Amino acid sequence: MGGVPEAHTGWTFLTNHARVLATIAEDHTVRIRDIAAHCRLTERSVQNIISDLERDGYLTHTREGRSNIYRVAPDRSLRHPADQQSTVSDLLSLLAQHDSMRPEHP
Repeated sequence: MGGVPEAHTGWTFLTNHARVLATIAEDHTVRIRDIAAHCRLTERSVQNIISDLERDGYLTHTREGRSNIYRVAPDRSLRHPADQQSTVSDLLSLLAQHDSMRPEHP
């Protein structure tokens, strides 16, 4: 899946920020390149999203050699006023339940 991500038109249920956060939650050592491929985004977009998430306290990282180790803040409330009663952990649990019901790809 190299090069430019597939174009998408129209709206989606999940934001790119939610996709990136969920991908990091699955693997705290995931590389930006792999996040971009998984989420079908550019590496630069992923870097910007990670910066947003870190700036607002949803994510932190530490360097280990040439790699980043990410830490998700599970108790942070979601940003939208209608969702502030829910936490990052609630969102990730919901997404994990959805993924567990998804059939395996051949």
